Amino acid sequence: MRVLIVDDEVEFLELMEKRLSRRGLEVVTASDGQSALQQVEASIAANTPFKVVVMDVRMPGMDGLETLRNMKKMAPDLPVILLTGHAAVGVAMEGLELGAFDYMLKPVPIAELIVKMEEAIGSAE
Repeated sequence: MRVLIVDDEVEFLELMEKRLSRRGLEVVTASDGQSALQQVEASIAANTPFKVVVMDVRMPGMDGLETLRNMKKMAPDLPVILLTGHAAVGVAMEGLELGAFDYMLKPVPIAELIVKMEEAIGSAE
C-alpha cells in the first residue's frame, strides 16, 4: 500500500513514516499542501499512484481543505482521510462535503488508522 501523509508537524510525519513502514506500507510524506499536490502530481506522472492520503486539516499556508479541493481535481478517485483536533470537527465535516473519505481525531491510534486506510482503499476500488 502506497500512502501519502501530509502534516506540518515534522515529528508526527517521522513517527507515522516509521510506524507505517514497519507494517510494510510504502510511506511518502509532505509537510505542507503545496508539497502534497506536487507529490500526487509526480506519482500520477510516474504511474505510481498513491492508494490513500492521510492529511491534517490545519496547516499554515494552504490548509487541508484547499489542498483537498486541488487534489480532487487531479485525482478524483484518490481517497483522502482528514486528521483534525476536537476544535476542528466542523472543518472536517466540510472536508467530507468536498470529497474526503472520512476524518479521524488526533491523536489517532495507528491500528485504527490502518483499518480506516484499508476501508478507504476498498471504497475506491
